[in-house]
Amino acid sequence: MDLLVIALIFAGLYMAWNIGANDLANAMGTSVGTGALSIKQVIIIAAIFEFLGAVFFGKRVTSTIAKGIVPIDTISGINPQIVVLGMLAAILAASFWITLATFYNLPVSTSHSIVGSVLGFGLVVAFNGTIAYSDIHWNVLAKIVASWFISPVLGALLAYLLFYIIRSLFLHRATDLPHIEKKFISLQVLTACYIAFAHGSNDVANAVGPLTAGLKGLGMIESDIPIWVLVLGGVGMVIGLATWGYKVVETIGSKITELTPTRGFAAQFATATVVFFHSYSSLPISTTHTLVGSVIGVGLAGGLAAVDLSVIWKIISSWLATVPIAALTSALIFMGLEVIV
Repeated sequence: MDLLVIALIFAGLYMAWNIGANDLANAMGTSVGTGALSIKQVIIIAAIFEFLGAVFFGKRVTSTIAKGIVPIDTISGINPQIVVLGMLAAILAASFWITLATFYNLPVSTSHSIVGSVLGFGLVVAFNGTIAYSDIHWNVLAKIVASWFISPVLGALLAYLLFYIIRSLFLHRATDLPHIEKKFISLQVLTACYIAFAHGSNDVANAVGPLTAGLKGLGMIESDIPIWVLVLGGVGMVIGLATWGYKVVETIGSKITELTPTRGFAAQFATATVVFFHSYSSLPISTTHTLVGSVIGVGLAGGLAAVDLSVIWKIISSWLATVPIAALTSALIFMGLEVIV
């Protein structure tokens, strides 16, 4: 059991690192793409505000991931080791997929990855007869999946509306466009802080939710999520951005559509607002989906030709593959761990 606990903690840290390398890079990519911030400045901002969001507002979504999808308490009452192995399998499956996607510069959803992985474990446990299929919280899962479709649309609409207003009030009336854009650089720095905080509040759960469930299954923590678990997730995400996040920053920051400070401000503000709203609602949404939707919304405000549809299709394809790949990988790892342990 001691070895399993250590493995679970290190797996959680590995998942947090992946989130930083892929998802946090998504959140901060627009700041780099517009030239408002350098990579080093983005890392400093993320280190502060991502950490604050994770530690002080990350409990709501963590609870959903930890026990909202699969009946962890029921399984733990039958055999706590099943929970530990299942959560370890879920973290590893999601992490492997995200590492692969980051290697190919694809901004996949860490939320999709971990939800799919936890579901894959739950389906195997149901297949083995430990729980019934009806014991899986399908209603919660339906809300989560629905939010995945709603969030990018909300991001696109809000970003489109915001940039439309900026263009009407400032850009169309300006005699010196570079001067106007320069003024928005300061605002974009503020929205970078906002989006880092919102991301930390939602996506830390993808790393520490399964870790929390595993530790609860062993009776090592009570119902409340300890601060050290959230701190672990926050630190891991910042390290991931600092060491490997530049790969995805390039895709979000420059390849979907041309970004200026006004466009970057609109995309970031829209994304952060949508993500923070869902964090308050305890729903794990994809910051990746939301931000890409927001960037597309800004691009559409400048005409469809301003959006690189080939890049968007490549990203959407990786989204569609995420849940089934994560679920299948998690199921296979879980069955393998049961044989070994």
